[in-house]
Amino acid sequence: MPSGLYLLLLDLSDMVHAVTPSSARIRSLLFCPANDERKLTKALDAGATLAVADLEDAIAPSEKERARKDLRRVVGEDPRTPNGLAIRVNDLAGPDAAADLELVRELGPAAVVVPKAAAATLAAAAPGLPPIVAIVETPAGLQECAAIARVSGVKALLLGGVDLALALRLGGRADGLDLLFARSRLVVDSAAAGIDPPLDGVFTAVGDLDGLRAEAELVRSLGFGGKACIHPAHLETIHEAFSPGEAEATWARRVVEAFDGAAAEGSGAISVDGEMVDLPVAERARAILAELAETTVGGAR
Repeated sequence: MPSGLYLLLLDLSDMVHAVTPSSARIRSLLFCPANDERKLTKALDAGATLAVADLEDAIAPSEKERARKDLRRVVGEDPRTPNGLAIRVNDLAGPDAAADLELVRELGPAAVVVPKAAAATLAAAAPGLPPIVAIVETPAGLQECAAIARVSGVKALLLGGVDLALALRLGGRADGLDLLFARSRLVVDSAAAGIDPPLDGVFTAVGDLDGLRAEAELVRSLGFGGKACIHPAHLETIHEAFSPGEAEATWARRVVEAFDGAAAEGSGAISVDGEMVDLPVAERARAILAELAETTVGGAR
């Protein structure tokens, strides 16, 4: 193999290692209106990593205050909410932000989802908040997503693909490649900031599970750790797509066993089934096994 190509492969293997998902992460976010008790209860029962009570897009401007009251009541009556609930607030630069953030601090959900994320407003609001999922959905947000990822308290970035595609005047492609740059940017900036892998946005064709699977598998291959949805029927497909399959798990076991055996004999690089395996590749395999153990113990989540 030419030396230049070998070095390139080493660099690429290091990059894969750098964006390996941590063992504890969000795989799925299921959005529902904050003022609909039936849908919120159903979302909490559906098996998503987090049910997201939405105070933003799902609520008309005239109903915002009532939605906050409804959510306060539901959370007070349901003991599952502290660990299973996230709240999406309104734009931090808008008129509802102060009341939304006060509610979040009062209720103490597992996470707060922030739309139209901007580094300055996030940094100002972050103290006292639960872990933040910051939605990157504007061109300005995409430009500064590295800074957003480094704001203290940000757990993960979430791609707001529909809004971002509209703002960028993208035509839309069935293969998802219209947002390839944005998705890759979120992956790199998340890894550089040391936060969880990013989460992909909603797949809008509710009945197209094949399309959902294809998109989920694409973004996982890019380094995403999970995906948002608006219907419980999408959760099984999302969890399957973001969990190691049997072939992947078998490869990981073979790599770890062979590498550990070689390392015990003083070798730092070996060949497994014709593939070069060094420390970054072995660590990637260990991460897959850790992820498999997590999904086995934690079930769908």
